[in-house]
Amino acid sequence: MNEIELLNWARGPGLTYATIIMVVGLTLRVFEILMLGRPHEYAETRSSGVEDGIKMVFKRSLPEPRNWKRITASYIFHVGILIVLLFFIPHTQLFRDVFGWFWNGWPNYIIDFFTVLSIAAMLYTLVQRFTDPARRILSHMSDYLAWLVTFLPLVTGYMAFHRLGGDYTTMLAVHILSVELLMVALPFSKLTHTVTFVMSRWYTGSNLGRRGIKS
Repeated sequence: MNEIELLNWARGPGLTYATIIMVVGLTLRVFEILMLGRPHEYAETRSSGVEDGIKMVFKRSLPEPRNWKRITASYIFHVGILIVLLFFIPHTQLFRDVFGWFWNGWPNYIIDFFTVLSIAAMLYTLVQRFTDPARRILSHMSDYLAWLVTFLPLVTGYMAFHRLGGDYTTMLAVHILSVELLMVALPFSKLTHTVTFVMSRWYTGSNLGRRGIKS
């Protein structure tokens, strides 16, 4: 298989397979969570918990003052990845072609800035996992694999756009394949929180509120 055939496979069957696995897998994970239901409350409930759940979603989405360096790095790469995904012009064209949705992309120098910033922030979080004793003990192979499959699309995309590391066609194919690897990993790793984080935060806040515990 030459580079053209690899790129065509990545854009065609590879993307189709990855999308099916991601959508079916995430749907099953969400359904699995919903089927768990809520444990029986033996004590009298203090509230419905709906408002407390909503508060928890927003509260846990804001930075906390503790460990500000690590938390800031985490927010930077989450926001940076979102910006690159949604506002890089080739990505906006992809959304238009696939879904019919279109919005204006941002200039390449801004996307470059957020890409490099996100890469640096992710490297910082990796160094923290190795150097902080508590985080090193709590980190498992699955955490490093989740980091890797998230990191690769940023690096390969940057390299492909700037013609680094080899032939452009090959690097573009590698970038698309790295994205598809991330898509496949989403339902089977901690990366599922991309979809379930709102549910889990709402559920935690709602349970605390029903018990009269201030979150």
